[in-house]
Amino acid sequence: MKKSLLVLSIMVVLTITLMGCATTGDLEKLQAQEKQINMKSDEALQAAQDAKAAASAAKADTAAQLEQANTAATKADAAATRAENAAKIAEERAAMAEERAQKAEERAKKADASFEKSMRK
Repeated sequence: MKKSLLVLSIMVVLTITLMGCATTGDLEKLQAQEKQINMKSDEALQAAQDAKAAASAAKADTAAQLEQANTAATKADAAATRAENAAKIAEERAAMAEERAQKAEERAKKADASFEKSMRK
């Protein structure tokens, strides 16, 4: 009985030992999973690098657009200032022309009055 119990326990231990060992199929599955994980991580890394490059390009483009907008705003301010100055000058010239017209009208009235006076004599 002791022998059969010993043989039986040895067989149980061997069975448990053999069941705990990995087979080549298990190792191949594990390697395939590892390759898939590595491929996915490489793809994720590439996607992250692409996103970073796109963000850098967008940032540079935005900076260039901002510079152009600032330049355009400066030009618009200068044009507005020139337009205001031109409007002031035009107003001044219109006022001067109006004064000249009034003076010319006064002279014409005086000339008419002188002419009428000379015609009466």
